[in-house]
Amino acid sequence: MAESSDDLGIPTKPARPAVTPPAAAPVRAPAMPPRTADLSRPGDSLRPVEAVRPGEPLRRPGEVAPQARAAGELRRLSVGPEITLSGEITSCDKLFIEGSVEANLTNCRDVDIAESGLFKGSASIDEAEVRGRFEGNLVVRKRLLIKSTGRVSGTIRYGQIEIECGGQISGDIQAQPVDEGAGAAASASPAHVAE
Repeated sequence: MAESSDDLGIPTKPARPAVTPPAAAPVRAPAMPPRTADLSRPGDSLRPVEAVRPGEPLRRPGEVAPQARAAGELRRLSVGPEITLSGEITSCDKLFIEGSVEANLTNCRDVDIAESGLFKGSASIDEAEVRGRFEGNLVVRKRLLIKSTGRVSGTIRYGQIEIECGGQISGDIQAQPVDEGAGAAASASPAHVAE
């Protein structure tokens, strides 16, 4: 083959025709070892790596194994500080809020709102402890506990209520019959709220 030259007069070799290799068996990538943290990169930190036994399905860190949940562990959802969550929350045994949640909460047993926490929306639950803020429609079938830093506003229905000194509640507030099994003490006269 003859050589050709480019615009500057420099000799170049002609391009080779592309050759496709014969079809071969797919190549499997080698198993990668767990990534170690590069502490020189911002935000990278050491995290424990969970070992997976053969035959065990992969799951996210912190996720409870199905056999452990069957042994009596709760389905727990935590919303950490500076986290904002919005949407629909269903089938949660315990919801712990340190951030902000705007949602409809159904089929949940227990809600705990930390001092930094905010819940906006509607919730129908068994028990609630409020140290932060709740705004919206709240139905607590058993016990509503408002701590000294707690602020609850909206349409509130409760079986039992306890408000620490400093706690605040406002809106349409009514007692309702306590679910069976919650105790006869709650069926006494409902609490009155001074405004």
